Amino acid sequence: MLAMVLVVGAMGVRAEGEMADSVMRDVIVTGTRTATPEREILPVVTVVTQDQLTQLERVSVLPTISELVPNVFITQRGMMGYGVSGGSAGAITMRGLSSGVGRAMVLIDGHPQYQGIFGHSIADAYQTMTVERVEVLRGPASLLYGSNAMGGVINIITRQEAADGVRTDFNLGGGSYGAVEAELHNRVRAGRFFSDVAANYQGAENHRPNMDFYQYGGFVKLGYDFSSHWRAWASANITHFAASNPGPEHAPLLDARQWVNRGVVEACVENHYARTSGGVSVYHNFGRHKINDGHVATAAPRDFLFRSQDALTGVSAHQGFGLWKGGWVTVGFDYQNIHGEAWNRKLDSDERLNRKMEQNMHYPLDKNLTELAGYVDVRQDITRWWTVEAGVRYDYHSEAGGEWVPQGGFVFRPAKNGELKLMVGKGFRVPNLKEMYLYGIANPDLQSERLWNFEVAWKQRLLQNRLTYGVNLFYLTADNLIATAMVPELGRMANYNTGETQHYGGEVEVTYRVNRHWNLTTNHSYLHMPADKRIPAAPTYKGYLGAKYSVCKLELTAGVQCVSGLWKDTDDNGFGDVEEDTFVLLSAGIAYHLFPQVKLWARGENLLAQAYEINYGFPMPKATVMAGIHVNF
Repeated sequence: MLAMVLVVGAMGVRAEGEMADSVMRDVIVTGTRTATPEREILPVVTVVTQDQLTQLERVSVLPTISELVPNVFITQRGMMGYGVSGGSAGAITMRGLSSGVGRAMVLIDGHPQYQGIFGHSIADAYQTMTVERVEVLRGPASLLYGSNAMGGVINIITRQEAADGVRTDFNLGGGSYGAVEAELHNRVRAGRFFSDVAANYQGAENHRPNMDFYQYGGFVKLGYDFSSHWRAWASANITHFAASNPGPEHAPLLDARQWVNRGVVEACVENHYARTSGGVSVYHNFGRHKINDGHVATAAPRDFLFRSQDALTGVSAHQGFGLWKGGWVTVGFDYQNIHGEAWNRKLDSDERLNRKMEQNMHYPLDKNLTELAGYVDVRQDITRWWTVEAGVRYDYHSEAGGEWVPQGGFVFRPAKNGELKLMVGKGFRVPNLKEMYLYGIANPDLQSERLWNFEVAWKQRLLQNRLTYGVNLFYLTADNLIATAMVPELGRMANYNTGETQHYGGEVEVTYRVNRHWNLTTNHSYLHMPADKRIPAAPTYKGYLGAKYSVCKLELTAGVQCVSGLWKDTDDNGFGDVEEDTFVLLSAGIAYHLFPQVKLWARGENLLAQAYEINYGFPMPKATVMAGIHVNF
């Protein structure tokens, strides 16, 4: 694990006498950008390990995160494939704040991953094959990551070999509805050089007509350790997928299909010393999209495709310093340029269809936005029992202007293996290009969304760290959230800034390693939102109970997820009757190690054959199964 390898240098003077295994297992990077034990920092982060991500051999990381992290919910519509545009899934909701417009950010190795025009993440791009672990920070993370992180972040951290050698994994599976998944992953460490190369394919017809999906992609990461203090690496990741949208059952669509290419290239130089640690990275996130939104049976087929392309180019630098006893100061700088272009193209030619939709609305769209920010975060031990942390960011956006983002709080450690955290922080989000400039509902005068989050958290490790539990209570108040309605001043349906809203709730997490055979995990979350401000995909209650049993060559896993008070979209976009759903899902898996290098596996999802929906009008499949073989050498 990269963070564990680097922790000694990254922590500097703060690590003296505290490098026991129990601390090492809790090292995280997302809340500070520097590898640090969770019990010493302010943000609360849930870590989903590689073992948890792979125990059911799921290709995507998102279903596992949705089960294992409280108050995080990710929409689905079928057995495979999330898609984009109408009828899509993969929206990430954290504490009632949806990523559908960019309120929850996905990172890969600390770098933002979102679509430049619409501002949301692309769920089909996040594959398990290269992941070491996933760190999920709930609550505003705008201090470190700026706009689009107002609700939290999911940081996907890629794998890296620590010991010399060549290791290869190959996984092949098939199952219900013609589903196929194949993954090949090779990792090399030769002295100071390391590499990580992977390729994958997955596809399925899914459980409804006109809902086929396929995807293929690749990943490469090359790096070199110049010394014990300096490292450089570069990576590239590209994904292509195609998905069909059958439309809601009550209004099926024909010819609704999308073709999407997403990619990212990045390079980073890192340094790790006893009293200082940091790095500089450059990244370029890009996408090309071709979409036919389809037509109902009684309408004529569309004679054009919606086309768009976007790019996000950024530079990020941070450095931490242990300048005095018990103190750690992190300073950072971020620059981003976001470009988005959208147009309609005739099906039978390359001709662009140009039209002006409204005054001050740009269509076709071709816009650039820039963001420039600097931040400082200071953490100080007052005694061995008490740490205070405070930070501030100034973020300047070419459209929204300047924004101050403060965050602060206290960490108390009244017990050897327990800590109490009290924190307050601000989050914000700049309106995306679609909200300001695209379609007839656009409004270029939108203001930035803002929220304040107040949180108290307790976490403790018992029984020689075999039992860990945590409890969080939070209250957030948000202002200027963007919605769509009839705006009298404009005389039309438009995006507008709503009034204030409040969310509050609680979260519980427990993991228990009973013995060398049994592992148990459970989490539960409650979310309250005002009745007139509820949003889809933010259940009132979400709970999960999972178990893993290992003996000799056999591994058995099972999990039960309960979702209650899930509000779904309705025909009139939620302005009429509320549509709610409650369901219980059972998943299970079995793996048998035929040889040390060969594992046979099978998994089942929704084994209780529940009839339920997450997206309104898109019933989920009943019981599905997958089986395959995993070879490593």
